[in-house]
Amino acid sequence: MRASASNAQDLGMPAIYLHTLAELLHTLGIDEQDLILRVGLDPVRLNSTELRVSQAQASEFVTRAMIESGEPGLGILLARELKLPLHGALGTAVMSSRTLEEALELMTRYLTLRAPHLRVQKRISGNNACYAVSCDVELGPLQGFVLDAVLFGCVSMGAQLTGAPVAGSQILRQGPEPNHFHRFRRSIGVPVNYDASENALLIPVQQLKLPVRFCNEHLADSSREQCESALRQLREDAGFACRVRRVIETSHPFPPKLARVASTLFVSERTLKRRLQEEQASFQSLVDQIRLERARELLAGSSMNLSQIADTLGYADAANFTRAFKRWTGLSPSHFRTRELQTA
Repeated sequence: MRASASNAQDLGMPAIYLHTLAELLHTLGIDEQDLILRVGLDPVRLNSTELRVSQAQASEFVTRAMIESGEPGLGILLARELKLPLHGALGTAVMSSRTLEEALELMTRYLTLRAPHLRVQKRISGNNACYAVSCDVELGPLQGFVLDAVLFGCVSMGAQLTGAPVAGSQILRQGPEPNHFHRFRRSIGVPVNYDASENALLIPVQQLKLPVRFCNEHLADSSREQCESALRQLREDAGFACRVRRVIETSHPFPPKLARVASTLFVSERTLKRRLQEEQASFQSLVDQIRLERARELLAGSSMNLSQIADTLGYADAANFTRAFKRWTGLSPSHFRTRELQTA
């Protein structure tokens, strides 16, 4: 029996996917900024290939997007927008591969980095390589959206890597064909067969040897190492403190109240404090860590004045921010900024 999404280990979702979905919603006439803020997310922080959003907030955002857009094929539309660089180190590794087969092997091994609850299993069936996609949690109404984005995204990925849709490929989908699918069938580029026994991508074995047009063996080696490192880090970051941190660092307004973070993670305030204490952490220490990181980023990489930075970080005024920053680093914000500019 599969676990429900609320009970499963929360490894988060890459923030950049929600940013891409928000841009798509804008083209459909939806006020995407208002939707992001209503979910309690910071629009600016979503435009990152490094940050991850909690599963609860990601699910709420996608659910609201589907309802407010009235577009049941939103996952298919999103698949078209998922260009390889959006996938971080995995996208770079895939693009640097020598062949389509190598690219798909990387996608199979490191999919957890981009879609934590999905698994891919490869087998040879006759003249085809079958890449079957399964989900280890129950996503409810989001299941179709996620599978659409991944499977149709793989077709798009193949075309990006080789220069054209991979001839002879096809997609298998469980369940009956949705009423809306006829609007998308021609644009997919490969046959899609519903009422199948599994959700899968089929590719003729001989096509696996197709060369990748961006092949770069040196970059392939370094990006694979990055994927391995990121996968280890993601597994190490599976604790409760990391889940709390993800909510804090992508929240708007910043910093979020403890009660709102607890509600987002479906626990009581008391339970949140206790579980953090069990990991030798506290809510305020996590807020301060993130404040310091963001303060350094803004001082070194923006032209915002101290009052603007203080406001962004949730301080009443620049004086309070300056005192806190000096307590953390031993330097005033102005001294730190000057030093960083000189170093750069």
